[in-house]
Amino acid sequence: MTKITFLQRDGVFWGFRESGHTGFGEEGDDILCSAISAMTMMILNTLELSFECPVDYKIDEETTFITVKCPAALPESGEDEKKRFAASGLIRGYFYQLNDLTDEYYDFLEVDVAEE
Repeated sequence: MTKITFLQRDGVFWGFRESGHTGFGEEGDDILCSAISAMTMMILNTLELSFECPVDYKIDEETTFITVKCPAALPESGEDEKKRFAASGLIRGYFYQLNDLTDEYYDFLEVDVAEE
């Protein structure tokens, strides 16, 4: 099972942690794992390259642990309000998308939120 915990502070989504394999299919043929991986990289690339936000991330392929933190989404970052809103909104959108997936793939995907 893949577990994804979204990081939230005072209602603002600013990062997430992912761990585990979904187990939906064989390695290399797991469409759920592929979808999550593609969305994760899209979020990371959009934050860094399109929004030009500093992002603290770690990807450990051996343990399947991924951490993505975008402090620029937080009000105390001092970033422009539009950039903060865009970064937080993108991460929140990922949260909503994954929650939709849990409706069908509840045995393979767990999504929650932690105040951090």
